[in-house]
Amino acid sequence: MNVEEMISWAETPLFWVGAFTVASLTLWLFYRLLTGFRIWVLGNGQLLSPKLGKWAVVTGATDGIGKSYAEELARRGFAMMLISRSQEKLDDVARSIEEQFKVETRTIAVDFGKTDIYSKIEEGLAGLEIGVLVNNVGVSYPYPEYYLHIPDLDNFITNMINVNMTSVCQMTRLVLPRMCERSKGVILNISSASGMYPLPLLTVYSATKAFVDFFSRGLQEEYRRQGILIQSVLPFFVVTKMTRIKKPTLDKPTPERYVAAELTTVGLQSQTNGYFPHAVMGWVTTRLVPTSIVIFLGATMNRLQRTGYLQRRKLREQKNGQSLKTE
Repeated sequence: MNVEEMISWAETPLFWVGAFTVASLTLWLFYRLLTGFRIWVLGNGQLLSPKLGKWAVVTGATDGIGKSYAEELARRGFAMMLISRSQEKLDDVARSIEEQFKVETRTIAVDFGKTDIYSKIEEGLAGLEIGVLVNNVGVSYPYPEYYLHIPDLDNFITNMINVNMTSVCQMTRLVLPRMCERSKGVILNISSASGMYPLPLLTVYSATKAFVDFFSRGLQEEYRRQGILIQSVLPFFVVTKMTRIKKPTLDKPTPERYVAAELTTVGLQSQTNGYFPHAVMGWVTTRLVPTSIVIFLGATMNRLQRTGYLQRRKLREQKNGQSLKTE
């Protein structure tokens, strides 16, 4: 068989292989576009309503994303149970929500860094028909740091695990059984984009947020057939006290803007970045860029932030020392 005959013989199979490949890619792209349009344009904004249950519970409800979740859920008609550490701040937020949205509020002041608080929370939640739980409370590093150089490392580890991980498990334990009895309910576990891959110099924080993501996705598969929605929420940077970002941009939204976008994804995504620019960033950093490069860039960024923080701290200490000498 000469070359011309071989080409003629292979022409038809190659044509159909090519046609099938192009058709498959076209259908895949069309499906992805439709899915993206459904999530990020149409959304699922009507799902979260008091039909799920009269009460919504938000931990870490006095600042940032948690406060915005409380306000948005109150705007949708939920009575609010606000849980955080400072009773004074809780009272201020509760008063503001009652005046603005005309809904009932209750508060529980506890320190999630401790583990003996859950009997108090259980007592406060007794008898409430809870439709939504937002496990938002969290704590991060004061600044990026190498593991063994973290100040008061022993207490730091215990506190971060208790706040970021134990709270999610325990609050879910308290709320989920009654949701299962009614076959409806939504649990939103606020993880972080830092949990999508290791983030050096924020290693413990990153690991705790990876736990929240895995815990959420595993539970979703366990309880979705009982009518429960459990969503892992992985935001990138949002303008909050924790991130120390003060000026909002397209990729760094205000908490209000982020929460409004995120709530439209409930019931459509079990794992979400919650905000379209963040979804693009998540896709790029997990699908296009090798993980090793993402880890390297994250480490580089955090080393620069660490150096800047330590230099500023040294200057402050020098100024304070000079002031004491002058006095």
